[in-house]
Amino acid sequence: QVQLVESGGGLVQAGGSLRLSCAASGSMFAINTMGWYRQAPGKQRELVATIRSRGGTNYANSVKGRFTISRENAKNTVYLQMNMLKPEDTAVYYCVYFAGYVTSGGSWGQGTQVTVSS
Repeated sequence: QVQLVESGGGLVQAGGSLRLSCAASGSMFAINTMGWYRQAPGKQRELVATIRSRGGTNYANSVKGRFTISRENAKNTVYLQMNMLKPEDTAVYYCVYFAGYVTSGGSWGQGTQVTVSS
């Protein structure tokens, strides 16, 4: 079982920046994928970005060039640097851990609210 704790959400004006952090603990596979999904009111949860334990990344088209995902394996922590935020980025952001490189199932954090005002 893997536990995930997110931090760093908040309220920011359009064009601003926020950095999310997610610390993982528990029984983790050495080969894994961590990442961020988000869910806006009335919408389905969607991928934001993922990063493999050896560094390969994947981004949603809507955030490419604005968001950067990174991780510190020694700390079992993943980060999401969000720049040039837009009101449509407003959502609850969830951290996720997948054992291996297949992004199904997984362990989820409680979520952190990001609100971007116009």
